[in-house]
Amino acid sequence: METVQLKQQVKEQIVKFLNLTTVQPHDIKDEEPLFGEGLGLDSIDSIELIVMLSREYGIEIQDPKEGRKILVNVNTMVDYIEKNRTK
Repeated sequence: METVQLKQQVKEQIVKFLNLTTVQPHDIKDEEPLFGEGLGLDSIDSIELIVMLSREYGIEIQDPKEGRKILVNVNTMVDYIEKNRTK
């Protein structure tokens, strides 16, 4: 899968897995922070994203520090998925 397609897929999964009723995938910018001032996600959302990475891509994140580096924005997530996916 090409990077552009994977970015779109990840955006769709973020909306679906986090049940974001007021956000559409096209609303999420690649460089927009997922937490805080950006998309405004919280720590519960980060757990859901980690579960999503496990289910959809076979990626297991054990270290919270590693998770913080991966879940910065769509670009960092996609980069990590491309390098580490098992599915």
